[in-house]
This record gives sequence, C-alpha cells and structure tokens, in this order.
Amino acid sequence: MKLVQNFVTALGVAALLPAAAMAEDAWFPIDAEEVTPAFSADGVASTISYTALEAADKAWNICVSFPHMKDAYWLGVDFGVVDEATRQGVNLNVVEAGGYTELSKQISQIEDCVAGGAEAVIIGAISGDGLNNVIAEVAGRGIPVIDLVNGISSPDISAKSLVSFRTMGFETGRYLAEKHPAGSEPVTVGWFPGPAGAGWVEGAHAGFMEAIEGSAVIVLEPRFGDTGKETQLKLVEDVLQANPEVRYLAGTAVTAEAAQGLIRERGLQGKVDLLSFYMTPGVYTGIERGFILAAPADSMVIQGRIAIDQAVRILQGAEFVQHVGPKIFVVDPGNIGDVSRTNILPPEGFSPVFSVNN
Repeated sequence: MKLVQNFVTALGVAALLPAAAMAEDAWFPIDAEEVTPAFSADGVASTISYTALEAADKAWNICVSFPHMKDAYWLGVDFGVVDEATRQGVNLNVVEAGGYTELSKQISQIEDCVAGGAEAVIIGAISGDGLNNVIAEVAGRGIPVIDLVNGISSPDISAKSLVSFRTMGFETGRYLAEKHPAGSEPVTVGWFPGPAGAGWVEGAHAGFMEAIEGSAVIVLEPRFGDTGKETQLKLVEDVLQANPEVRYLAGTAVTAEAAQGLIRERGLQGKVDLLSFYMTPGVYTGIERGFILAAPADSMVIQGRIAIDQAVRILQGAEFVQHVGPKIFVVDPGNIGDVSRTNILPPEGFSPVFSVNN
C-alpha cells in the first residue's frame, strides 16, 4: 500500500508519513444519531451504535471535494477520510476549492473527479443549493454522492454524514441553562454566532436561543460578524465595554480563541467564562488549560470516516445508514481527560493529505 501525502505547512516543508502510521485501530462502534425519515428537515434523531466495515472488497476509487482546507476544522475532516480510506483499502482523491466564494471551482473539480474515474463522490458543499445540477448529472451516471458536514438540498444524494448546527447551538445553550435554571440568579451572556445569513450560523443561533428559553440566562443582542480573529475580537471588546455585568461570552470557536488573551489581560478569569458552539484544536487546548469553559464536539473526524464507510457500503451493495452523524456531546474540564482526541480533532502536527493509493 502506498500513501501519498501532500503537506502544506507554515514553513512550506514537505514530508511523508507511512500509511501504517496513519491507520488507527478500530474507531467503532460509536454512538451515533440516525435521522428518519432520511434527509427530512424535521426528521427524528435516534441513537444507534455505528459500526464500519472491516475492509472494502476492492480498491474503489473515491473522490472527496472540500470547500477549502484553510482551517483546523476541515483538516480534521481530511484526516478522517484519509485514515478511513487507508484502513479500508480504497483509493482516495481529495480536492479543495479554496474558499466559500469558489462555487464554480468546486463544480468543475467534481466534474474532473468523475471524468477521472471516481466511482463515488463525497462533498463538503460550498452551497446548499448551488451544486444540485452537477449532483444530478453525477447521480444520473450511477455514481453515489454523499453529503458531508455542510448539508446539501439535492434530492439526488445517496447519503448524509453530518450533524445539525442547530443541535450544536442547542447543546451550548442547554449547558448554560442547566447551570442557571429558572429561579436562580440571572446571568448575562454575550452571544457571537458568526457571519449573518450563513446557514450554519442561523441554525446555531436558533438552537442556542431555544435552549436558554425559560432559564435564568439573559442573552444580549447577538453580535454577528465574520469569523476573522480581528472582527471577533472587536465585537468582544465592544460587548465587554458596554456590558460590564456580562458573565459569559459564547459563540464561534474563533470568538472563544480570540477572547482568551483579552480575558487574561483584563483580569477577568473566573468572572467571564468562554464557550464555543463547536470544537477546534484551539478550543480543546483552551478547555485543557482552563481558559475556555466548554464546547460541544461534532467529531468532524468521525463524520469523515462515516462518509467513506457509506460510500464503500453503497458501492458494494451492502446495507448502510442513509442519514447519520456522530452523537454530539459537550466537552468541559470535567470530562476532557476521558475524550479521545483523535475522534474529534486531527492529530497534532497533521497536515493536509490529498491522495491515498492502494
């Protein structure tokens, strides 16, 4: 088996890691949530135990398309698909479009994947609706398409491996609501959901607000903004300046990571706690060090692994779970020592990998 890795690091250094060093021991069975009816916006989620195949019957050719690989989140998804392809013994080609403005590039990359012999396509979509035409073309050729992480509205997909950002926001809000139930002393929360209008932001915001309803948690007017560090830091500074009574700052991972230094500088540790509604290596480290209070984990590595397993099962005519994602759980100082880091985050030092050849 040969694993080809293209590394992109801050130093521009290329390296090669043997496949044996990549593939992990069995990561399954794991607690997951199946949505029924599949692809339904109001489907019911039920807990299942997800078990992957031990190995593929042959070295299928699978293509994975990502919006970009510029942050730790998609790096984690990349690790998941690459390691699972290595473990199951299939060929993998990973492409990334370079950002959420590059819809046309993602479409052309998917077309190139199919032209290059892809037998299944896994897509982390730039747009929920904008890929529907190309997906119809791909599916029309009998090639299964799996929706990974971001959500796709196309009726022509074969499976979904993802979680709900509404649930991520809800779990963050519920964590606070349980700490401050109705009847207890009210606490004020600054809320930073991310860029206005983005689907994942709207979902997280709706879930968060639903979860704190009826509790002693008072949420200030949401501060929407780009997930750049400077933008989020300015929003945090504005909220702290205008609301000295604020007890929590909750929002994107960038918000929590950026605010750590500011909280320390102002001597607010223990007075203002930070929460993120999704997990990144920076948030994980912040929880370990006591600088960030909590964050739900959507286990992006597992989402990637499941998508590969779904693709292989479909190609082999095996039974598969059509709409599933890892069970979301909140990580805080009380359980972080018991959480398997490699299930929810890429390994430290991992750099992008674009192909696996078997």
